[in-house]
Amino acid sequence: MDDGAAPRWLDDEQMRSWLRLQAVISLLPALLDQQLRRDADLTHFEYLTLAMLSQTEGRSLRMSDLARRTSATLPRLSHVARRLEDRGFLVRGPAPDDGRATVARLTGAGWEKVVASAPGHARAVLENVYDDLDRDDLHAFTRVLDAVLAHVDPHDAFGLHADERP
Repeated sequence: MDDGAAPRWLDDEQMRSWLRLQAVISLLPALLDQQLRRDADLTHFEYLTLAMLSQTEGRSLRMSDLARRTSATLPRLSHVARRLEDRGFLVRGPAPDDGRATVARLTGAGWEKVVASAPGHARAVLENVYDDLDRDDLHAFTRVLDAVLAHVDPHDAFGLHADERP
């Protein structure tokens, strides 16, 4: 839609920053996936799915909520959930309050998998993201991410600000 306004362009500093963000968005998931496949026999998305369940009360979520928290479509999540179910890491069943909805629940084996996989994943995150940042960098990085998230996730779909609400 052309509203007659002149197009907006990134200035030189914004372009340098944008290209770096694009590189991180492209490279970091592959690094995390590689570590998890090698050390835990999980994809990064499988680990994220198990980790999201592990952080909830009752270690269970409706599939729609889990899809939101993992930024996945329901078909993609259902496919991954089936694989995790086949491996004994989660079970799916009807929601107790609405039989039309499906709930995914972490099993004991799934919990053990998350616990066993978390140290290697944390190490990979530290090595690839945080080890070269000092505390001032970390605080600035968090502020920048919060500002970007305010625009791209205004409804806090990932629940990152739930602990900050009154």
